[in-house]
Amino acid sequence: MKIAMISEHASPLALAGGVDSGGQNIYVANVARQLHRAGHEVDVFTRRDRSLLPLVSEMDGIRIINVPAGPPRQLAKERLLPYMDEFADFLVSFFRNERRPYDLIHANFFMSGKVALQVKRALNLPVVMTFHALGRVRRIHQGNDDGFPDERFAIEDDLVRHSDVVIAECPQDEIDLIDLYDADPERIEIVPCGFDVDELQPVARREARATLGWPQDEFIVLQLGRLVQRKGIDNVIRGIGALKRDHGVAARLYIVGGNSESPNEIATPEIARLRGIAVQEQVAAQTTFVGRRGRSHLSLFYSAADVFVTTPWYEPFGITPVEAMACGTPVIGADVGGIRYSVRDGATGWLVPPRDPAALAARLAHLHANPARARQMGEAGLARAQSEFTWEGVARSLEHVYRRVARLPQPRERDEAIAARSARSAAGGAFG
Repeated sequence: MKIAMISEHASPLALAGGVDSGGQNIYVANVARQLHRAGHEVDVFTRRDRSLLPLVSEMDGIRIINVPAGPPRQLAKERLLPYMDEFADFLVSFFRNERRPYDLIHANFFMSGKVALQVKRALNLPVVMTFHALGRVRRIHQGNDDGFPDERFAIEDDLVRHSDVVIAECPQDEIDLIDLYDADPERIEIVPCGFDVDELQPVARREARATLGWPQDEFIVLQLGRLVQRKGIDNVIRGIGALKRDHGVAARLYIVGGNSESPNEIATPEIARLRGIAVQEQVAAQTTFVGRRGRSHLSLFYSAADVFVTTPWYEPFGITPVEAMACGTPVIGADVGGIRYSVRDGATGWLVPPRDPAALAARLAHLHANPARARQMGEAGLARAQSEFTWEGVARSLEHVYRRVARLPQPRERDEAIAARSARSAAGGAFG
């Protein structure tokens, strides 16, 4: 197949960890990479956000088309909607000039979906839609802090009605699509996010800590991801404070993420707020901001921790719990969205209410007192990640969806058809 992926604000070339660089960037990069490895031709269309970017870049055999839409500089995703008509006009022209036509479009995020529907109407191409986050769910949880206009809701309604298939990343995502958008369950497919088995695997804890320069004999809690308020990192810090006050455990917390490799409060203002909370909770000496780190180092961080914690207010899927499980580390996650799906409560870790530091502290205290239980949970998480959440499996599931919407034979049907043609050809040669 020839597949066009649209990801207007989340380029697969961007470093994850910034305010607008996270799960979607990782998703698009890995799905495209796996589809290419499976023999498909994949182009990713993303907005040009730097003036020196060429029109076409390349990543592991995948073309990245840096679409000239809006000013060639970084803009918050909340400011990009006015440029989507320009983005769509470019794609229609680009698609028409390609020697080999595209079989389908896979749009990521609602603005990419808006573009995809305009291309669909111009060129009659099927559209697969992954929202990554739903506007109505975001508004429920963020209220006035949601920077997107109400226009988003009508765009999403249109996408739910007119996309050929909508990908839900977890059961809660499917429920939200049906309850809040009146989506047709027959046109929803659940396909989760994943991890790269070549990138993330367990490292012996003592080795990982020695490499990172972390203390060997302390109870270490890891928080890793984008440093934005909805991720609930303040709750993790307060949980570390409650762990110390109520359970007598002085855990060490490492926070990885931000807009720069050094923990810079100017580049990442959220660090200043979080440091203030650590001071209030009297755990500033136990809390270390690491800064952003490249993906090649993430196995070390996940493996070095006794437990990975993530307690966002809401989370459409959440890749980091899966990544932690892939490294054999137990996870304590908020009982919301995709985390409720990826973390098996009591088996691979625990689910706790968001914004509940006392509940988080109680679970941390139990793991501190029961290292054998923590190891069992880590082993169960590793098995679950490897069986349910690899990017290869994700891409294979998407490939089946793509073939159906593009009205192409599935791999088994294709192989059977090739075998039948070969048999007919052989028979003709024998008897002709």
